[in-house]
Amino acid sequence: MNRFLWFWLAIGWIGFTVLPWYQQEYGFWTFEWLFDGYPFYGDYAPGVLQSVSYGKPWLLLLGGFLLMPLLLLRGGVSGAKRANILILAGAGGLGWMLLQGFTVGISGWNAAWLVTLFGELDTRQFGMGYGALLCAAAFLVFLCTGFAGRGAMRGDVFVTNAIGAIIVLVAVFVFFPVSQILTGAFVDYDRTLSISAFARNFFDGNVWGLGCLAGAGGCGVAWNTAILAVLTATSTTLLGLAFALIVTRTAFRYKKSLRVLTVLPIITPPFVIGLALILLFGRSGTVTQFVADLLGVEAGRWLYGLPGIWLAQTLSFTPISFLVLIGVVEGVSPSMEEASQTLRADRWQTFTRVSLPLMRPGLANAFLLSFIESMADFGNPMVLGGNYDVLSTEIFFAIVGAQNDAGRAAVLAIILLFFTLSAFGAQRFWLGRKSYATVSGKADSGAHAGLNPLLQAVCYVVALPWALFTIVIYGMIFVGAFVKRWGFDNSLTFDNYIEAFGIDWGDHGILWTGAAWDSLWTTLNISAIAAPLTAAVGLTTAYLLVRQNFRGKDAFEFGTMLSFAIPGTVIGVSYILAFNVPPLELTGTGVILVICFIFRNMPVGVRGGIAAMSQLDRSLDEASLTLGANSFTTFRRVILPLLRPAIVAALVYSFVRAITSVSAVIFLVSADHNMATSYIIGLVENGRYGVAIAYCSVLILIMLAAILGVQLAIGKRRLRREDRVAGTNAKPAPSGI
Repeated sequence: MNRFLWFWLAIGWIGFTVLPWYQQEYGFWTFEWLFDGYPFYGDYAPGVLQSVSYGKPWLLLLGGFLLMPLLLLRGGVSGAKRANILILAGAGGLGWMLLQGFTVGISGWNAAWLVTLFGELDTRQFGMGYGALLCAAAFLVFLCTGFAGRGAMRGDVFVTNAIGAIIVLVAVFVFFPVSQILTGAFVDYDRTLSISAFARNFFDGNVWGLGCLAGAGGCGVAWNTAILAVLTATSTTLLGLAFALIVTRTAFRYKKSLRVLTVLPIITPPFVIGLALILLFGRSGTVTQFVADLLGVEAGRWLYGLPGIWLAQTLSFTPISFLVLIGVVEGVSPSMEEASQTLRADRWQTFTRVSLPLMRPGLANAFLLSFIESMADFGNPMVLGGNYDVLSTEIFFAIVGAQNDAGRAAVLAIILLFFTLSAFGAQRFWLGRKSYATVSGKADSGAHAGLNPLLQAVCYVVALPWALFTIVIYGMIFVGAFVKRWGFDNSLTFDNYIEAFGIDWGDHGILWTGAAWDSLWTTLNISAIAAPLTAAVGLTTAYLLVRQNFRGKDAFEFGTMLSFAIPGTVIGVSYILAFNVPPLELTGTGVILVICFIFRNMPVGVRGGIAAMSQLDRSLDEASLTLGANSFTTFRRVILPLLRPAIVAALVYSFVRAITSVSAVIFLVSADHNMATSYIIGLVENGRYGVAIAYCSVLILIMLAAILGVQLAIGKRRLRREDRVAGTNAKPAPSGI
């Protein structure tokens, strides 16, 4: 028994004998139970008292599994027997927790055949609480440590426990809830399972129709979604690359300002960008009316449909490509570029034959993330879709609209998943099994090759007008916050900010009189909790995928990307179905929001980490291990410092997406945990555009401050003594946002 196992054994016993076994009415992460009768009676009792005094004897078996590791204290227990004891304790404990959790619920037995077999049950179970959580964690550690003792992952305890933890988390919070709604694809109108129900919805002409090719109407919703996703992924990847090259390979004077403009769209609720585009290019928009008056033509409606959604998504998702590509472009070794030029290659040949091929992991991951984001986007198609239907909005209306057809929604979700998995497979095929490592343990103090003049001009022509367009969009947003009633009374006022964020002084200090304060504090609290957890899970997963080889690795990677490939509307509804009843009763709590954000946004950390880690040579790990460090120390002291751009990307993206998420949040908020986006949607529905935009402008400023804070806290990755660009007098701006 080493200290690691002693620690987790103590955690398991604390969970079983000290903390409440069941979740309390106050919610999962509140501690009022400490002052309300704990731990002496009823539902506040820990597991051991529940089993002895409150009619739940089946819980006593868990204590037996917690006793099993104590057998290791006896002398003469061989290594294989020690491992088998830990595996039996862990697997038995986890298996029994699952079995009793799904068979006994709030009304007794959960299945009629159990009632027939055992008779009526006089007791009941609520959702698992702190005690059950700690016990489950201890059992999982026993199981994974036992596998390590049997030789799994070369006996590496850290790696086996990391793999086991992520598999369990993904299974519980991704596969389990999604399975709840996807099984509905085979449920017919009479609630019976039927393949014909699936076939009827899958082969519907509105899904796969090709009438647009024959000029007989529009294409099916599946083709609409695929076309939009390819267009968006292509445009965002090219724009992200242009911005990354300007920031890292040119002497552009305003690099820091350009970086801020690049990330602005990602820190804005998507429907706000759509609203700003309508105010500019809608039928009554400023630009549309100006052009119509100038040319003497009727104002058009071109914005509503594919062009408008594509424009809004390109604005929204270009930052994702930039965040992924900036670290990859910086990570290309200058020595390779210098070697190319020494062999008489010019700058264009060096870029196309050396630098660009080494950027392929970043390009592929940026395209994949943008493709999936476009597929799952709900806000932009909802605001600008017009008659151009896509899968995400069709799923939403199938669930909450007049159709109320969960089976159709499930089938559409399966189609959406098929497209995203196809993109994932294409990405892996394009990258192949080539090595893209350029960062090794050797010194590298060369200068990055400057861009070919023509390529530099192209980057400027593409990126700088887009940056100016972004400034105009945000100018409309911030000006609108000071307008009394947009379109009717354009006089300037502070009333919108006062109504949302008013502050007064009373006898007992500050009074938060603004109507938006409550939702703002809740949003910042939940986002601040979710962001570091998302980054930790995502980058650990990336480390396992890049640095470790194990059975089922492809399935493991697929599982980590699954939640990102499904629309938030589906995730929200599936979480309600899965976590509204025991054994995990989380609806109405803040925990369900945190969990949703972690597993919705984790893939960005995974893909960004994979792209950055692909450039780190394995000799770095080998040198650390040779010097006596274990894999955890190597990961913490060697790998993580070299992943600072990926860490920044994961923290920034998860924080801002937790604040700006709409589609999943709208189903999961409650009176006690109301998020900013759901509150803003309520304002928009009531026509309070000025207050809504004022709220959005405050969120934008908060997120900008958070981004700068993360950058200062994480710092700059140092790959060489000095980062220089050949042929210029400027140094690239510090890596960051």
